[in-house]
Amino acid sequence: MFHCVQRCVRRAWLCGEDKYTGISFEHRKQWVKDRIALVGACFAVAIHAYAVMSNHLHLVVEIDPLAPQHWPDEEVAQRWARLFPPSEATASAFEAKCCLVTRDPARLVVIRARLGSLSWLMKCLVEPIARRANAEDCCKGRFWEGRFKSQVLKGEKALLAAMAYVDLNPVRAGIADRLEEQQHTSVSERIREANDRPQLLACVMQPLAATITPISADIRLRDYLVLIEWTGKQLRGDNCGAISSRVPPVVERMEKNADRWQVRVKAIGSRYWRVAGEAHDLIAAAREIGQRWLRGIGFARSLEKIR
Repeated sequence: MFHCVQRCVRRAWLCGEDKYTGISFEHRKQWVKDRIALVGACFAVAIHAYAVMSNHLHLVVEIDPLAPQHWPDEEVAQRWARLFPPSEATASAFEAKCCLVTRDPARLVVIRARLGSLSWLMKCLVEPIARRANAEDCCKGRFWEGRFKSQVLKGEKALLAAMAYVDLNPVRAGIADRLEEQQHTSVSERIREANDRPQLLACVMQPLAATITPISADIRLRDYLVLIEWTGKQLRGDNCGAISSRVPPVVERMEKNADRWQVRVKAIGSRYWRVAGEAHDLIAAAREIGQRWLRGIGFARSLEKIR
């Protein structure tokens, strides 16, 4: 599981209103959401959370590099053709491209590897946005600052903390005061789904999109929404929400000390580096890459001391 961040350059605004020019790029948020839905349907991935901000985006994903090896050739070709459609937007052109792919075994091997690659997922997510934004701005050059940043998420607590960190981005930034006011985050999508289908609140929360069998967090959607709203209220003391300051049962079930949960969520953006999780997870990850230390180990140990 990974928490990925991609940022813009040259004072570029991905979405919202640019304070330097007064131009609104609000419509670009839908571009990003459409691309997230597309890569979520084509890659061997589960989309757990996302947030589209003014000049950057967050994504919490789980990817399975081995899953595409079991997909039929025709399915692999169709997924690839959806990501890279033919110039002629017709059904016959689409079928012709799929046929060309299925007839080339060597090409299929390459495509299968790419459909299970986090790097290719991020490339297919952000590159079309950059090309479209540059065309709209009548300019050339970089739109994104470079390669995306990513954190490995070890365990359920790290996954939920990263999801909370991502879903609360607009609250921390002061863009929204309540979850219901957010429009371009995964939690706002979950709230809309729950409003349309109230029975989902009692169900174990599932990824927003998944083409693999995901490692789902063992938490009901109702409890997750309570967790996110309570956490947001603690992270922003000026935010007077409907949830009382009393620690909800879902937090007490996850952490003996509620302060530790707040610190864990904040740490996703600053205290961890390559890996987020418990101290023993970070130590094991350091050994796997031939290192004796990894940034975040000291913090993880200090987190364990909060009783």
